Amino acid sequence: MSNFKSPKFKYVILLLSLILLLISCTTLYIYIRTNSYKKTHSISSNLTTSNSIKNTKAHAKSNFIAKTGVNKLEHKALPKTTKITISAVGDCTIGTDPKFNQSTSLPAVVKRNGNSKYYLFKNVRSIFRKDNITIANLETTFTTSNNRQIKKFTFKGNPAFAASIPTASIDGVNISNNHIHDFGVQGFKDTISTLKKFKIPYFGEGNVWETKYKNIRIAFLGYTGWSNSPSFLRKLTSDIRKYKSREDIVIVTFHWGIERTYTPNSTQRSIAHTAIDAGATLVIGHHPHVLQSVEQYKGKYICYSLGNFCFGGNSNPPDKDTMIFQTRLTFKDKKLITNKIRVIPCSISSVSGYNNYCPTPLSGYNKKRVLSKINRLNIHMKFKLGTKFK
Repeated sequence: MSNFKSPKFKYVILLLSLILLLISCTTLYIYIRTNSYKKTHSISSNLTTSNSIKNTKAHAKSNFIAKTGVNKLEHKALPKTTKITISAVGDCTIGTDPKFNQSTSLPAVVKRNGNSKYYLFKNVRSIFRKDNITIANLETTFTTSNNRQIKKFTFKGNPAFAASIPTASIDGVNISNNHIHDFGVQGFKDTISTLKKFKIPYFGEGNVWETKYKNIRIAFLGYTGWSNSPSFLRKLTSDIRKYKSREDIVIVTFHWGIERTYTPNSTQRSIAHTAIDAGATLVIGHHPHVLQSVEQYKGKYICYSLGNFCFGGNSNPPDKDTMIFQTRLTFKDKKLITNKIRVIPCSISSVSGYNNYCPTPLSGYNKKRVLSKINRLNIHMKFKLGTKFK
């Protein structure tokens, strides 16, 4: 026991303690230095890698833009979609023949209804207001001239009747037909002056109606199509190509065919196909006073005859069936994508026993009857129409 208390023993213990402390400090120092190096190296390595990736992407993006001119990493604008609904109706004789029984004439019926400019189209106005463009065939003159031409029927209306056209939301009228010159040069001039007075666009007889809906430009052309002579077809092709080169679509109307026949003849079909081949988007026909078939040709539609509509040319025609023909065109960045159509079966009169000159949409049995009639006319065209767009 005395040895453990000796000064020599205490010296040895102190020396060993110092050695152990030195070893511990050395070990701790080495540990700290090692981990500090790893962390610093890791951060440096990550920064280098990150900068390398950024530089690589920037280089790739720069090369892509340089080669293509397109910044792929930026948001690409979606194509602009535009839909246009166009309605077309047939013969509108907003007047009468002076030889007719005036007590049952259109002017007399309008007078009995307070001379209202809303009367004639009151039952279809809501339909026309919902579309984007409505066109009709103006089968009369607006004149007070008595210089009637020598022919079986001559039609004229009080110029004040023209007010019924814009109030019905009818946007433009065709004037190329066999009655626009019924009262000679003066009658024609009066009609044009009246249309201008009421700010009603017109086309046909050498006039073209160029209009615009949103970003889509449209040209309306009108002709009489009595002959498919080579000279007429050349003129037609030239006109359509001319306006197609500066407008997005061209719509052409023809006054043609044979009265009271339900099937288009070879002349009508030849002219219609020529119009589509030249670039027309839609072909609309009238003159037969009855409905004719609708044809799909090269993805475009041809309505051969719309029949009568607001027709002051007969106080009680045996066939009062008619329709509103509608097309809905969809564009993306001004390119036509879809072309859908439908029909709205109508009668030229809101009563069945006579013509009260008030065209009216049909319902129930008569709606189905007229739709079936239209589709029977289309059998040889292998095409079926409906009341919904398709």
